Amino acid sequence: MKPFTILLCLLMISCVQDDDFTTAPQPIDMPTLGDQPPLSIHTVYTLWQQRFLKALNEAGLDTNNPLDAAAIAVLQSQTQLTFQTATTGSTNYMEGYVISSDQAGNFFEELIIQDTPQNPTTGIRLLIDTHPLYTTYEFGRKIAITLDGLTVGIQNGVFTIGIQSGVTINKIPAFMQHDILQRFPEVATITPLPMTIEAFTTAHTNLYIQLTDIQFHRKEVLGDRVLSFAAAPHDIFTGQRIIEHCSTGAQTLLSTSTFADFRGLLLPSRRGTFQGILTKNFFGDRFTVVLNTPTELALNQKERCDPLEIACGLATTTGATTLFADNFENQTPNTPISGNGWTNYIESGTQSWETFQSDGTNASLGISARISAHGSDDSSTIAWLITPEISLAQQNGVTIRFQTSTSFADTSQLDVLFSKDWDGTPATINTATWGVLSAATIAQNDDFFGDWIPSGIIDLSCEEGTIHIAFRYQGHDQGSGDANGTYELDEVQIEAK
Repeated sequence: MKPFTILLCLLMISCVQDDDFTTAPQPIDMPTLGDQPPLSIHTVYTLWQQRFLKALNEAGLDTNNPLDAAAIAVLQSQTQLTFQTATTGSTNYMEGYVISSDQAGNFFEELIIQDTPQNPTTGIRLLIDTHPLYTTYEFGRKIAITLDGLTVGIQNGVFTIGIQSGVTINKIPAFMQHDILQRFPEVATITPLPMTIEAFTTAHTNLYIQLTDIQFHRKEVLGDRVLSFAAAPHDIFTGQRIIEHCSTGAQTLLSTSTFADFRGLLLPSRRGTFQGILTKNFFGDRFTVVLNTPTELALNQKERCDPLEIACGLATTTGATTLFADNFENQTPNTPISGNGWTNYIESGTQSWETFQSDGTNASLGISARISAHGSDDSSTIAWLITPEISLAQQNGVTIRFQTSTSFADTSQLDVLFSKDWDGTPATINTATWGVLSAATIAQNDDFFGDWIPSGIIDLSCEEGTIHIAFRYQGHDQGSGDANGTYELDEVQIEAK
């Protein structure tokens, strides 16, 4: 072997050891965006909203009329704004920060982008026909989106951008990716926006939020049947799991794709903190929260906050002895509920339980009780309607039944509670111990607003002493009004055998 060949071999051996190859990260240049200043995500949303409000006015629809709600939802989903190049050489674009990641499979061919790393105000969902995306557009990466030729609108209940296809918005084709999306060198630290479940509004969707002092519902994590995130037999496309706030009892859904890597993990039973993205379900009619990875769910407090329950279950029959009853027919319509032993208490806000009478689509049962935050402008509405004291002593087979209805409850909430230590004075309502009648069926937002839903015959016979039953409403009339819904109550009957 020639000396030169030997030297070359030695050099090659000395330069490569144990396949230890490293590649220097490629620098990312500032994007080329032209002379136009960027549009904020909020500005783009405002432009779309102006078009929607114009269409709403032209259609003669009233957002305050429940009968117009279905038509408004259709109009909203069909209202679109497509960007065109205004002047030769100019480009419309907006900037934002990526807050989603498809690394764990819980997002697919979409990016969720918000306007700022801290204290965000507006977010948008971008549809793009390629994956994975996290390798290029990682969590916190600042990006620019060229708007020309793209369409924005509401799809699945959230603000969305993509390619127009009739009245829907489709994914941006993969071959257009690098023409439309450009990366900045900046990868920001995203600070989650502190939120409460009660404060959810449509304006907060597509934002990275934080919920504190929450836990999964006891029916999903306690006992012999602990659910997984999304691998139960009934999970189709997504698993929907209930999470609740410990102090208020407010609930929302955690949505997990059945394609997520962590779909088979069992739900944790502890309480703690959630960080993730606020969005809506496929139908766009209910808020859900979504994780990028399970590590964003920091449930590390062992002690749960489950309420007391009356666990007698449901009865099949009622007794002939009436301990308390009210169908509100003796009340005056459009006045606060009073008399017959009721305590009508406003804990927060300005609204109390009132009577109403209607023979329309949302008909009352004669005269009914009603509560709503709508039109109050209250930042918090909490209203109680509490029965007089009911003695369970020396009674057999005590039951309670009632009927409820909603007018687009959205995220407002009605709970049926009980107390065995409340002294009957309004001043001590908040310091008394209240549990839940978990067997009671209460009308939900998904129910048709004109229907009255029977509670079932709730059995109280396993309890002793005295008891008060309370109907507690929680909502507000701030933001987009997603929590200012209406509940109705009627035909309350407590009976014994």
